[in-house]
Amino acid sequence: MARGLIWATAEDLAKNRGRVLSLYRQILRSLNSPALPLNLAARLQKKAEVRAMFMLGSEERSLHNIQDLIDAAEYSLSLLRKGEIPKHIQVYQ
Repeated sequence: MARGLIWATAEDLAKNRGRVLSLYRQILRSLNSPALPLNLAARLQKKAEVRAMFMLGSEERSLHNIQDLIDAAEYSLSLLRKGEIPKHIQVYQ
């Protein structure tokens, strides 16, 4: 990301597309992990929440906010791989 100074250009968005899609798929796959203490309904709920977060994030046009969202997704993925549920997608049972 470096073409636009503050706002993302079409080129900036195209560069991040593969990375964002990869993070999205990895997070959805990680929610299926047997290490997570989730029943089927909770897993489906978490997947719906992840989809909603990525849909809202897709409307972002600020370079700094886009980078922050990618960093947050990578951090969440690292927690899911450890068998932990990130705070922003906690299960209320």
